[in-house]
Amino acid sequence: MTETPAAPAPPTPRAPGFLQASLRIMDLSIGQMLWSRRTIFMALVVCGPVVIALVIRLITSLGVPTRINGAAMTGPAIFGLMIWIFYLRFTVPVLGVFYGTALIADEVDDKTITYLFTRPIPRGAVLVGKYLAYLVATGFVVLPSVALVYLLIVPINGSLGTSFLAFVKDLVLLAVGLAVYGALFAFIGAWFKRPLLIGLIFVFGWEQAALAFPGYLKRFTVAYYLQGLVPHAMPQDSVLSLVQAIVRQTPSLGSAVLWLIVIWVVTLYLASRMVERREYVLDQ
Repeated sequence: MTETPAAPAPPTPRAPGFLQASLRIMDLSIGQMLWSRRTIFMALVVCGPVVIALVIRLITSLGVPTRINGAAMTGPAIFGLMIWIFYLRFTVPVLGVFYGTALIADEVDDKTITYLFTRPIPRGAVLVGKYLAYLVATGFVVLPSVALVYLLIVPINGSLGTSFLAFVKDLVLLAVGLAVYGALFAFIGAWFKRPLLIGLIFVFGWEQAALAFPGYLKRFTVAYYLQGLVPHAMPQDSVLSLVQAIVRQTPSLGSAVLWLIVIWVVTLYLASRMVERREYVLDQ
């Protein structure tokens, strides 16, 4: 009696590529980030500019003129200043610190990183996927705040239609800041065991001090190169000279764009390589 040949074994499924694995991790992480306590806290932070915009709108509706250095300020000019002061100099770096340093550190602290690393995907894809989720989550946090401030402030002696292009430039500027700061602090989070403290020292210590002193130290900050993009996004009126007086020296547009791309690519690559090579020992 002849034996029935055994059925062939099913083919082993191929491991997803780097990009596909990154997108899977992003899809897995977006919900966790959006409903985390960190996002709730940062949502409260970005409510600050909205409250200030409401106060300014109320003051102007009562007929009180808004002036800086004796010059009347239009709505687009005030909005440009708020983008610079409240978002680029505070909100964007803080979001980068709190989210970027936690991309890997949170998984280590929660002892869940081993579950991610046992999957048949490149380790670096875990970092890149969580970084992409960070971009989406911070966009959901910042965009509603910026849009509300825009709608409240710009109509003050200004027009929403004529200022829309400047609004798009501001959004691009914020996206660049979030991307670069996020990559930088993702690298710090993958390298150091207590990255949050180091990130806060960098943003509120090193960058502030380096920008205040003359010389080349400011070239080792992200804020210096973001300053090179600010005058090109601001409305071209009296606020431009005021911003230039605040930021003092700024790099050229081409230099700023080049170095921001370099910082973004290099730090994100190093963060990915660090995760690939580092052995994470979980505390018991």
